[in-house]
Amino acid sequence: MAEIHPWLAGKIGLGLDSKIRITSRRGSLVFQVKVTEGIQPRTVFVPFHWGEELSINKLTMDALDPTSRMPEFKICAVKVERAD
Repeated sequence: MAEIHPWLAGKIGLGLDSKIRITSRRGSLVFQVKVTEGIQPRTVFVPFHWGEELSINKLTMDALDPTSRMPEFKICAVKVERAD
């Protein structure tokens, strides 16, 4: 499930049972949408604990923080569009 703000949902024409395609330089995944005002208007949130084919970490950057050596799995630029 991907969470998006009502502003973004309206901008890309999403309804209650819509799905979105999230695409980064590393690939593309399709998720069911949850529209919520509890998120920033230009942000998409997908829990990272889903595994297998819905693992959002497939789309995020795997660069390592120079100090902690932890991967930067929590942020990356994406394209979001309605998945028909």
